[in-house]
Amino acid sequence: MHRLRLLLLALLLPLTARALPPEQEIFWGELRALCGQAYAGKIVESTSATDATFAGQSLVMQVRACGENEIKIPFHVGENRSRTWVITRTTTGLRLKHDHRHEDGTADKVTHYGGDTATVGTAIQQDFPADEFTAELIPAAKTNVWSFLFSPKKSLSYRLVRESEGRHFRVAFDLTKPIPAPPAPWGHP
Repeated sequence: MHRLRLLLLALLLPLTARALPPEQEIFWGELRALCGQAYAGKIVESTSATDATFAGQSLVMQVRACGENEIKIPFHVGENRSRTWVITRTTTGLRLKHDHRHEDGTADKVTHYGGDTATVGTAIQQDFPADEFTAELIPAAKTNVWSFLFSPKKSLSYRLVRESEGRHFRVAFDLTKPIPAPPAPWGHP
């Protein structure tokens, strides 16, 4: 009987939310509280000409899908609906992946890059250094650190820092003014 309980527990654990350190639990809860809402954003920091394609575009994010262990946040740049941030609970913390799709829904050749938290972070900031997969897929991004930063009830920022090039990019979304939900991101129902 004891072995049967252990077997059942082993089978059910992957289906339940994984326990996180308190700082990450609070961060996760704040993010989940936004589920279903969309917000307009603006660039508040940009040091690279690469980011010029964002200038003058409407920037919208929607915390669209919130499961027990995964949150999907599409990020629309103008009419381009190719980007979705995917934050997942892991056995060691949080993971950020960038899901890039073409208009027909097929995966871009540069997709699923990102990384795992290396520290517990804080209740208002989580940092995701580039993982090995990212370093192989995008060699220039091997020093990337992506971050999500809350100013609770005020704003949520997405930040990219690539120190090797002095690149800093940050877009802040105004949480005080939800907007109508945008169309679904490419490749997602």
